[in-house]
Amino acid sequence: MRFNQGIGRALCRLASADFLQPAAHQRGLACTQIAFEINHGQRGHHLSQCGAQRQRGRLVRQVIFATGIIGRMHDGNVLKERIRGWGRELGFTAVGVSGIELSAAETGLMDWLNAGLHGEMDYMAAHGTKRSRPAELIPGTRSIISCRVDYLPEIKGGAGAAISRYALGRDYHKLMRNRLQKLADRMTAKIGNFGYRVFVDSAPVMEVAIAQNASLGWRGKHTLLLSQTGSWFFLGEIYCDLPLPPDTPITSHCGTCTACLDVCPTSAFIGPYQLDARRCISYLTIELKSSIPEDLRPLMGNRIYGCDDCQLVCPWNRFSPLTQEPDFAPRHGLDHATLVELFAWTETEFNDRLAGSPIRRIGHERWLRNIAIALGNDAPAAEAKAALLTRQDHPSALVREHVAWALSRYPG
Repeated sequence: MRFNQGIGRALCRLASADFLQPAAHQRGLACTQIAFEINHGQRGHHLSQCGAQRQRGRLVRQVIFATGIIGRMHDGNVLKERIRGWGRELGFTAVGVSGIELSAAETGLMDWLNAGLHGEMDYMAAHGTKRSRPAELIPGTRSIISCRVDYLPEIKGGAGAAISRYALGRDYHKLMRNRLQKLADRMTAKIGNFGYRVFVDSAPVMEVAIAQNASLGWRGKHTLLLSQTGSWFFLGEIYCDLPLPPDTPITSHCGTCTACLDVCPTSAFIGPYQLDARRCISYLTIELKSSIPEDLRPLMGNRIYGCDDCQLVCPWNRFSPLTQEPDFAPRHGLDHATLVELFAWTETEFNDRLAGSPIRRIGHERWLRNIAIALGNDAPAAEAKAALLTRQDHPSALVREHVAWALSRYPG
């Protein structure tokens, strides 16, 4: 972890104290932020020196020189704009800053969990309030830098297997994490060391609420973050101990539109901004490890990994730019592969071809489970039935169950 816990918070508190301001102003510095650099090898020594010098009125000098703090201040808004510019230079399509107040989002999260709408996603409740209270997750957090990368790929499509667009290329986690780290490194090079932690869907973080507060968009009625250039993007965060001024949240621009709610194949939306994950095809094909409820199987159509329907019908997504990231381009023909082709992959082929893909994490067994349902929903064809018969005696009871269901939908 890259957080300099305790020392950074103490120095930031000291920088705002009244007795520090005259000395700082004598140096021509604006007392809104202090960039600091901690010498980890002499941490205790520096703290004791600070205590000794406080009585002699030289605390500012001791803080600046004994701990290696860069001897200049930064206006918060100027620094924020520089961070935004550095982020864009590194390839982020948007960068915003939020505070750490998420009480309204916490109430909504707790209501959702208490209603059991998260299904088997126990990790959503596992960390208590750390998800909605950033300073509990990472002590010392004062601001959150939220970053966005567009992922909409150009696809051929129309062949039979529907895979969520975000999963057609390489897993985004590595690209986003590396880019966020580069931004943190750039900040360190420009302002000195500071406490931070990078997150990309890797910890209990309320990324949509945070991004909304950082002015990257508004929460759409489908619960995803939405902007005037659509919703086809990934989010990542840098929790930091810099007291950056937050951006102003954007108001909603969904109006009376309910297209995303109306199109859902399984009626997973129980109202605007309310998703019953247990009925969501993305949950069923990715998160659910057991059997998919029989009443939902016919509604899943040919969707074998995720579902984009609520995004595809959103009017704002007509303005979405295609991604400029080669990593997000479709791989192994996933944008035009047939169900029979993909169902024939052995476990070795699945693991080899999907190396570096988010799809790989569901494993070959659930891959076959999902495709079996899609084949059962497809128009009856000899080729599809023959493919199902090859898995009729599969070692996995989960696969056999769903293959049997699919075969029951074929005449004869």
